Amino acid sequence: MDPIESISFKKDTTLAILLAAQKRDCIIFYMRQSDLYAKQGNSYASMRPLSVFDDEAKWYELGEEQDRDLSSLDIILMRKDPPFDLDYIYTTYLLEVANQKGVVVVNNPQSLRDCNEKFFATQFPQCCPPVLVASASQKLKEFHREHEDVIFKPLDGMGGSSIFRVKKDDKNLNVIIETLTEGGRRQTMAQKYLPEIKSGDKRILLIDGTPVDHCLARIPSIGESRGNLAAGGNGIVHELSARDRWICEQIGPSLQKKGLIFVGIDVIGDYLTEINVTSPTCVKEIDQVVDLDIPGKLIESLLKKLPQH
Repeated sequence: MDPIESISFKKDTTLAILLAAQKRDCIIFYMRQSDLYAKQGNSYASMRPLSVFDDEAKWYELGEEQDRDLSSLDIILMRKDPPFDLDYIYTTYLLEVANQKGVVVVNNPQSLRDCNEKFFATQFPQCCPPVLVASASQKLKEFHREHEDVIFKPLDGMGGSSIFRVKKDDKNLNVIIETLTEGGRRQTMAQKYLPEIKSGDKRILLIDGTPVDHCLARIPSIGESRGNLAAGGNGIVHELSARDRWICEQIGPSLQKKGLIFVGIDVIGDYLTEINVTSPTCVKEIDQVVDLDIPGKLIESLLKKLPQH
């Protein structure tokens, strides 16, 4: 995970998962990316026993560091926030060695590499709005000409960063495309603007392909087209609609097949826009309203996957 001393106590999903694991008598070890290493074909880590507390004044305590083979663990939670850079990819290589030796790694390391959070959603066209992924400015301009009101965004962004809404006759179209594609060298996503964003960008959580019954609708602040909480959005908890559940039914089997056990999808109106597989959040925001114990459900689902359970 990211440095535990700098997480946001009130809304950190990883801490909520750790508390749920500890409540179920799991022994927890703490690792950062820099603690992992490979030697003679095996993956190891310098790890420290971790105790967690539901206390804003003191939410963690670390024990003495010890070097262990990752295959000595039962479950590894990969909860490192993006960016999805080369270091992240190298980490998945190290985790994959442990996964091949029987460790349950959440989410599956190969699928973390394969399933770009924005591009992966396009594999379910029946669920998505009109969308284009291209680096050629001509293709992106044609898409904008057809749909007139378009969202442009990088494939590797997070938290609403570098997302542009471009309306008809916007004089900034050329420079936005040039910037995002780095002059035609980088693939970029164009998506028809969905006015339903005003009612919220819904974050729906799925555990082993099954959706949690409530979602968090992230309402954009005034003058914004982004609902991301990191971009100032305001969250409201809702029950899933029939359409939300249909979307989950469409993608759930694929998530299970790929070992994507804990996933957060983004839905605007009736349309799937992203499938977040790296480090899904919004657990605490939902549980504070409806008390579903989402982290507990996740941990219990993982424990059932262990041979000794």
